[in-house]
Amino acid sequence: MTEETKSLYPQPNSATELDAATREMVEAGVFYGRKKSKTHPRMKAWVLANRGGIEIINLAKTAEELSRAVDFLKEKAKTGGLFLFIGTQPAAQDAILAIAAAFKLPYVVNRWVGGTLTNFKIIAQRVEYMKRIRTGLATGVFDKYTKKERLGIERELARLSELMAGLEELPRLPDALIVIDPVMHETAIREARQLKIPVVAFADTDANPESTTCTVPGNAKARKSVEWFLGKIQGVVAEGRSAVQSTGVQEVPSPAAQ
Repeated sequence: MTEETKSLYPQPNSATELDAATREMVEAGVFYGRKKSKTHPRMKAWVLANRGGIEIINLAKTAEELSRAVDFLKEKAKTGGLFLFIGTQPAAQDAILAIAAAFKLPYVVNRWVGGTLTNFKIIAQRVEYMKRIRTGLATGVFDKYTKKERLGIERELARLSELMAGLEELPRLPDALIVIDPVMHETAIREARQLKIPVVAFADTDANPESTTCTVPGNAKARKSVEWFLGKIQGVVAEGRSAVQSTGVQEVPSPAAQ
């Protein structure tokens, strides 16, 4: 960590050390934004400075928006809220898959299928079809088919799995989307807004913060930075699940699904 980096942020504890939360963000590279020419005008208020043509994100704003996002998701999680994680870039895929596996949550890490939310009934039918093919192959239902026919079925399963495997834990419309880089996932956000589903996003300086419900500004292009953000969200999910288990709260249907 350079002295120049330290000098950009408030130092409440001493003249030489950053506070623990800010240090964690600095070490994860959360403060790196995009080039000034790519920064969205509405994100300017969250930019602290420009260094070498790169916007430096105000981490005080990041901490403030993260706190707001955490509080919002925590309330959802305590009532059995269902979160859909979206991050198709390599920097986000592994961390999202880890959270999804740990808590059996739905996710999209390959490609967003248009209509996943707005045409949910049809998508759900395709997911069930994928499950039936998988079960059929595992139980020998297709053994009577020719080798060529089975190969076609296996290819169809591979295609569907790539697109929809992460939606198997999505029995209804989600209570919130958690999106890494909203610029990359405009279609998903547009569908969510149409259905009034809240969106919490980890967004770089090229994003419009008004396009989502909660926008946490940060470096959405780097793996370490994305993992920092998702680590905070994972903690919220874990806490919410514990609250649900201890109180016996039943998962409630999403208003958007009714």
